[in-house]
Amino acid sequence: MQEILNKSGFICDMDGVIYRGSRVLPGVPEFIQWMMENDKKFIFLTNSPERTPQELSMKLKRMGLDVSADHFYTSAMATAEFLASQCPDCTAYVIGEPSLTKAMYDQGIYMNDVNPEYVVLGETRTYCFEKVEKAIELVNKGAKLIGCNPDTIGIMEKGVIPATGSLIAPIEIATGKKAYFVGKPNPLIVRKALNRIGCHSSEIAFIGDRMDTDIIAGIESSLDTVLVLSGVTHQEDVDNFPYRPKYILSGICDLVKDL
Repeated sequence: MQEILNKSGFICDMDGVIYRGSRVLPGVPEFIQWMMENDKKFIFLTNSPERTPQELSMKLKRMGLDVSADHFYTSAMATAEFLASQCPDCTAYVIGEPSLTKAMYDQGIYMNDVNPEYVVLGETRTYCFEKVEKAIELVNKGAKLIGCNPDTIGIMEKGVIPATGSLIAPIEIATGKKAYFVGKPNPLIVRKALNRIGCHSSEIAFIGDRMDTDIIAGIESSLDTVLVLSGVTHQEDVDNFPYRPKYILSGICDLVKDL
């Protein structure tokens, strides 16, 4: 445990690590307080593009956790930064929630449903055939297809819901074009998070609950990885993958029990 706690900072996934549904997981308030009191650098990294950092901060506040917006980094933000670096002043046709559109505007990327350079898709509850039809038309005209993350499902308290990977699949099939996904497990989003907190990879531990996104992204970014079993992964699942996390804990509670 001390090897992990000696790190200069932490990149943490959210759902399954910090909370499940609307319930804060054991040890999390103490861990956040300890990070703040010990001047640890930390950022919560989420594949979900559905909320802005301000909205995520408010969500945690409702759960009793006081974390400022600058401690959050989303796949929407990473996607917008990626597009701005690839093609400054570009335009995009976006299928997603307002937080994704805001991230685009923040990077100087404006909406275009006629001849955009990119078609961008993230999780949304306004998904419909008309938007998919328009996206297919634009991709066939030459727009590049971008997904905020490759997740096929999201886990909610009420059950499983389709995520970006599932929503973008009809466009890929209809156009024959494969999307480029910016979110985890792409190391790009991890490196963006590292830059945000100003740390080198050797100084950081990546805490996540998914082998196929969090842990592989951390490994490919040369971070020490911490798998917590408080989310979707069980101990017996680890052997199904050809790579392993450096540490396996039952949850954040393991880190704080001796503080």
